[in-house]
Amino acid sequence: MSLVLGAALVSTVLCATAGAAAPAHTTGGAARDSAPRVGVERACPVVYFDLGETLVHTADDGSTSYHPGAATYLRSLRERHIRVGLITNVPPSWGATDAERAARLKREVDATWRGSASFAWKDFGDRILTPRTEAERKPAPVLWQRAKGLSGGCRLVYQAETAEEVDVAASLGYLAYQVDRPHRPAYLPVGLIELLGHRPR
Repeated sequence: MSLVLGAALVSTVLCATAGAAAPAHTTGGAARDSAPRVGVERACPVVYFDLGETLVHTADDGSTSYHPGAATYLRSLRERHIRVGLITNVPPSWGATDAERAARLKREVDATWRGSASFAWKDFGDRILTPRTEAERKPAPVLWQRAKGLSGGCRLVYQAETAEEVDVAASLGYLAYQVDRPHRPAYLPVGLIELLGHRPR
């Protein structure tokens, strides 16, 4: 049964992504240039996430903690040496660089953290991409395009809770997955991400 489910997920996710990757963004040269090219992408997948209500949950009292299942999922990716990153909206005024804005983001989340284990910031390294201007805020494609430019040709995955963001990521060539959907795994199964390293282009 698990093999059937796995095969169905591979077919569903990969085919849906291929369909969504049709040139939906045709209004600018940058979007066209970011379209996936056969034979260019390599194994070594990098999994990018949105943050709020994807990996981190904000309670009614303003406290933050891991979204259900997120800590275990990140640990599974870590154990398989699969790199992760964040593509998340924060105020551009939080800093002049991604590093400065990421540092402010960490302080903001940590200040309200109520989880028993701290958020695994170290897993993300310098792969925390944030908007430099209001115009770059998601769902504008800029942050996903920047992540592609930094990927070294690795295949890219994006996971978020909103269909709009997932659709934009898929249109730019990401294997995109909407988390927390009924009757589906909460996150894209790690085994399927590992398969990206064995899937011929």
